[in-house]
Amino acid sequence: MSRAATELPATTRAFLAHPHTATLTTLRPDGTPHVTPVRFTIETAAALVRVTTRAGARKARNVAVGGRAAHVALCQADGFRWVTLEGRATVTDDPVRLTEAVRRYTARYGAAPPAPPDLAVIEIAVDRVLTLNL
Repeated sequence: MSRAATELPATTRAFLAHPHTATLTTLRPDGTPHVTPVRFTIETAAALVRVTTRAGARKARNVAVGGRAAHVALCQADGFRWVTLEGRATVTDDPVRLTEAVRRYTARYGAAPPAPPDLAVIEIAVDRVLTLNL
């Protein structure tokens, strides 16, 4: 079922509250998908997903290209239950946005994310939500 991110039912919000690993799909320069496991946070009211990463990581470089390559999908699954969050992504190393991403990550996963020298955050403005069995 497809929904806008701001209209998430309680069952979907509850599923996303579990600190599972998800997959993030971005597009490489040649148009092929790059799928990688990630930890993430979601700010449901703002329809905003954050993924901390290295600025030099393939996923961050793919997003930084912009255009069509900046449309991404993040999928959290548990057996035959899943939710996919799609939207336009940006990557930033802005200290204020990084601090917020690290704060939310630490609250969700109980430990701070890795802190490489080129720490960046991918922010996804969610505009489409697909679910199954939630």
